[in-house]
Amino acid sequence: MSKKAAQDAPQPDRLIFPGVAAPLAAEARLWLRRLAGVRRASPLTVEAYARDVRQFFAFLREQSEAPPDFATLAALRPVDIRAFLARRRADGVASRSLLRQLAALRSFAHHLAREGLARVDSLDKIRSPKVARVLPKALPAEAACEMARGEDDDSHRAPWILARDAAVLALLYGAGLRISEALSIRRRDAPVGAVESLTIIGKGGKARAVPVILPARKAIETYLELCPHRLAKDGPLFVGARGGALSPRIVQLTVERLRGALGLPESATPHALRHSFATHLLSRGGDLRSIQELLGHASLSTTQIYTAVDKARLFEAYRAAHPRA
Repeated sequence: MSKKAAQDAPQPDRLIFPGVAAPLAAEARLWLRRLAGVRRASPLTVEAYARDVRQFFAFLREQSEAPPDFATLAALRPVDIRAFLARRRADGVASRSLLRQLAALRSFAHHLAREGLARVDSLDKIRSPKVARVLPKALPAEAACEMARGEDDDSHRAPWILARDAAVLALLYGAGLRISEALSIRRRDAPVGAVESLTIIGKGGKARAVPVILPARKAIETYLELCPHRLAKDGPLFVGARGGALSPRIVQLTVERLRGALGLPESATPHALRHSFATHLLSRGGDLRSIQELLGHASLSTTQIYTAVDKARLFEAYRAAHPRA
């Protein structure tokens, strides 16, 4: 997430929980503050958890005339939790969102238990919704390279903006970055010249070093040569048309244009370039542990989904290594 986006995100101390007993609302804000500080949750995660708990409080208020308080939560039965989840499901909420909402409620319940304020044992008796495992959709290597070049033949856009977009996309595919990670790079950390690596702060505030290949470095150098704005050393490397921090939405729109120009499917998104980075490394013999480090995955099991994507390489390795293959 960019610095500006983090500043614009709601602060835990300012979040309100209408229709809730004041002590419970205060404790919810303390819980969110600890998530942001001690657990180093991202502002977007804090905002989502706050929204999840607020919706649950609103449901409880509908069931009773009294504002929800600690006693209300302690008295909850599994059937009450299931009724809330059923309501959310009826509203069209998908399993993945329900899973996150249940995780938010459990996190808050554990906080209340640690503080000795209430035990909400009913939440631990609820089975989590099943979520279908969606495999990442990587692009063919040639298509990924074309998209990373960012050439959409749009004569109405300034050359420096075309160069900027190409540099961002080159990082997504060449270094496996998320959009938020690419846009969080500061000018003074730009990988140009002899600088061949970047230190990225990913999810959960975890730092990782990623190598930056020569084509990506040259794309950034071209962008810097053409950029008309004076970039502060501590400011963002990538800026918008008016010189402010570049919005992720601009990158998404750029990819939509490229998708049409190159005849690629809707699955060709900015994040697909990150998936392509991992899949293509694996297909060229990269090991999962190294790819895990490059992607910044906390668990190797997250990276292992790419083994299902690249079945061809696995079968090739089997035929080459097995004595009776």
